[in-house]
Amino acid sequence: MIFELAEFEIKDGQGADFEAAVQKAVPLFQRAKGCKSMRLERVIERANTYMLVIVWETLENHTVDFRGSEDFQTWRGMVGQYFANTPRVEHTANVVAGFGN
Repeated sequence: MIFELAEFEIKDGQGADFEAAVQKAVPLFQRAKGCKSMRLERVIERANTYMLVIVWETLENHTVDFRGSEDFQTWRGMVGQYFANTPRVEHTANVVAGFGN
């Protein structure tokens, strides 16, 4: 499994609208090839910053399949207007599973 960590800084006063847009976009991820889960979290210390955490079966499911799809264009159209700057996206793979989730 691959974890996509996408950090978004949102324009002042646009957080609620961004959250609503992400909620509307959930079906895009539900039908994406290899997408196992997604969640949006708000960074407590930086109220305009959000982390989108998505679990993919493979890196290519994100970088090739999803990013090359019409659903990716739809996603960006739904949320891009709220970005204060370019999102930062990284991928991780678990190397130590301590306990719990």
